[in-house]
Amino acid sequence: MDTETQNKIVEVDATGRRLGKLATEVAVVLMGKDQPDFAKNMIAPVTVKVSNLSKMDIPEKKKGEIYQSYSGYPGGRNEETLEHLAKRLGYTEVFKRSVKSMLPKNKLQSKLLKNLELSE
Repeated sequence: MDTETQNKIVEVDATGRRLGKLATEVAVVLMGKDQPDFAKNMIAPVTVKVSNLSKMDIPEKKKGEIYQSYSGYPGGRNEETLEHLAKRLGYTEVFKRSVKSMLPKNKLQSKLLKNLELSE
């Protein structure tokens, strides 16, 4: 009996693709929902490699979208636009945050994100 799992590699080119549609596709593959043996409590043996993130199609309306975080302290609310975030940390961080928000909010989320490889 063979107990080793084969780690499947999925390569995606982001050139000319919309941010949300691409992030949705990648999140589905990371969770393993495209596999016939999908289970919510298992990490799919998949590595997703996304390239050319700087050539993604992001509309002007979406570039003005505000990302905010709150530390819990008075005056601890931070805001920044998608465009500013992309200049500060790159399009890899923008895409990573988009995919992270589409994954389940449980202990597997950080482990699933480790199977995501990004390159501008």
